[in-house]
Amino acid sequence: MITGRALHFVFKVSDRSLTAKFYRDILGMKVLRHEEFSEGCEATCNGPYANRWSKTMVGYGPEDTHFVVELTYNYGVTEYEQGNDFLGLTIQSSECLRRAAAMNWPVKEENGNKFCEAPGGYKFYIIDKPQPTNTDPVQKVSLASSNLARSIAYWNGLLSLKIFEQTDKTVLLGFSEDQAKLELVDIGVPVNHAKAYGRIAFSCPFEQQPIIDKKIQEAGEKILTPLISLDTPGKATVRVIILADPDGHEICFVDDESFRQLSQVDPGSDAELDKYIKSDKSRPRNE
Repeated sequence: MITGRALHFVFKVSDRSLTAKFYRDILGMKVLRHEEFSEGCEATCNGPYANRWSKTMVGYGPEDTHFVVELTYNYGVTEYEQGNDFLGLTIQSSECLRRAAAMNWPVKEENGNKFCEAPGGYKFYIIDKPQPTNTDPVQKVSLASSNLARSIAYWNGLLSLKIFEQTDKTVLLGFSEDQAKLELVDIGVPVNHAKAYGRIAFSCPFEQQPIIDKKIQEAGEKILTPLISLDTPGKATVRVIILADPDGHEICFVDDESFRQLSQVDPGSDAELDKYIKSDKSRPRNE
């Protein structure tokens, strides 16, 4: 049995300035840490780009207690083609809707659900209720499935995520009740990840990573990056294994012990992000 903890979802972004405005000023998230890298990640954290890139973690609180967003920015890449793989991230926050209205950020509606689009076209569904203060406002991440039964066999059967709700077209999974959930939605067609594909991350005890590795290998499923140690200059070294589910959704399992050290909130990260946005000469700027 794997005992995981939901951590974050990774988005590729091409406009850091407008993206930062959306997450800070519309969603009301905080910049938790910002890191700059001179070359591509060994675990392809920034996608298949062997270039300078940055990582910015944003959320409503530290990753010890909140599900957050990782924004990866590749210098010089001006756009990413979207597929049908990412369906949305759901947040409970009437305050988001009020800020969006006040700042003329479009609020759209789909099947009775209100949502805002982040730069790049990523959908954030907003539940029109007061933002909770004692729990995480982020409720779930929704991803596409081409075969729900096969997805359930993988996520529940192999990775040990519990089933919290299920219909004939959807399933809500998670490691525990108090964590953000993963919703898989059967879209009835193949899942296309295009160029903007993301990655969902969980932590688990260091000793469980080899168990995951063995289970995936025995099931004949895909391991994108075998167990590897990743260094962040001046911070903790973490061990990760990167998987792909039957629809090609990327999944990172990082060791919980080291990640709790790595993910400590950096009070200077907000100013650090702004500094690098201001000095970035790699793409056209309209602001």
